[in-house]
Amino acid sequence: MIKLLLAVLLAMCLTACAGQETAETTQPETTRPETSQTETTQAPETARPGILSTFTAQDLQGQAVNQEILKGKKLTMVNVWATFCGPCINEMPDLGALAQEYAGKGVQIVGLLSDATASDGSIDPSQVELAQEIVDATGANYLHIVPGGDMMGLLYQITSVPTTFFVDETGKQVGTAYVGAKDKDAWAAIIDQMLEEVA
Repeated sequence: MIKLLLAVLLAMCLTACAGQETAETTQPETTRPETSQTETTQAPETARPGILSTFTAQDLQGQAVNQEILKGKKLTMVNVWATFCGPCINEMPDLGALAQEYAGKGVQIVGLLSDATASDGSIDPSQVELAQEIVDATGANYLHIVPGGDMMGLLYQITSVPTTFFVDETGKQVGTAYVGAKDKDAWAAIIDQMLEEVA
């Protein structure tokens, strides 16, 4: 029985990391569960339709980013990740390959770095630098953004990383959110399904 329990716990650790506080050292008012899931049928509360209709952020080079990145794309896959999360980093090479393969189909992948922004909206430069090193090492050469203060409500709803959800070009959510890492084939099947929903 103990071996079975250990196997289940190991499997959970390999697909998702429990949430960790952002760069600020103070705890937010809300508490985060320390459990992880493999998939959820409910999207994060603030990731309901229109959550990315208006937002401010910056990319890893400090350039301003907003909802305009969604324009002209049938589907945007938003992969919320953290620098401390092994499963996040392990799936990034596959996400990089998928970003290239689906670019011609109106699909983009956007990484949302969850552990570089404090609850007051300030950004930790050392975390951004570490994130860029990870992106370079994994070949995840798609847009990665560091959320602004107006996206903190979304991040507080994310209990585990990676969490991935999809939006259309207006920022409206498509389908459900997925918690946990997946391989290239699994993500390709999900992307194809989401494309049918926005067709």
